[in-house]
Amino acid sequence: MAVPALRADAPLERVAPVSDWVLAQGMKLTKLEHAALTLEVSGKRLFIDPGSFTTALTDTANAAGVVITHEHTDHWTPEQLDRILAMNPDVPIYGPAGVAAAATGYHVTVVGDGDTAEAGPFTLRFFGAQHAVIHESIPVVDNVGVLVNDEFYYAGDAFTIPEGVQVGTLAVPAGAPWMKISEAMDYVLALKPRRSFTTHEMVLSRAGKDLSNARIKGVTEHGGGEFFPLEPNESLELYPVCG
Repeated sequence: MAVPALRADAPLERVAPVSDWVLAQGMKLTKLEHAALTLEVSGKRLFIDPGSFTTALTDTANAAGVVITHEHTDHWTPEQLDRILAMNPDVPIYGPAGVAAAATGYHVTVVGDGDTAEAGPFTLRFFGAQHAVIHESIPVVDNVGVLVNDEFYYAGDAFTIPEGVQVGTLAVPAGAPWMKISEAMDYVLALKPRRSFTTHEMVLSRAGKDLSNARIKGVTEHGGGEFFPLEPNESLELYPVCG
């Protein structure tokens, strides 16, 4: 069946306010700017990819872990890590070997494809090995995607498909030098998540974000899922499928 066409100027239909998105008790996802986000369970939080395109973190208490998918500064900076460590000095930091090499002075637990880790109430499963190619002249760096509590999946700067996993909630890259929207659309069609939202979008204008949202919304719904056009600091309660 063909994917339904979406006009470039198609208006984006907003869903209910954030307060109405809380469907059941579970894992709370809060989208920050660009590729950064937090997940919260029982008051404990997991920080993912707090980088240079994300406003300085201020509320970092009760961190159970930090995941950095790769070494590029739009996904981590020493300043952002220091803000987390200031309130959580023993918080574990997970990333591929390239992150450990770049983040000198920090203790990074190196993880790679097939690894699993426990961070407080979060079970982390890691997938993939490399960043998507930007250009043949630019070195390809290490990159890992992370599946959290068998529900939320974010692949970092790649379109890695986690084998044998039915993704509940998917963070979909919307704009970057290493991708085009057709790749993101095919990625969503392949994974058929129950829920999706866009990430990695500080390189886009408002019009560009609306266009990407419309494209990702179309393919998510085509696969039977629901799309949430989250803006920075908006949240979504993630709930498991019962039965």
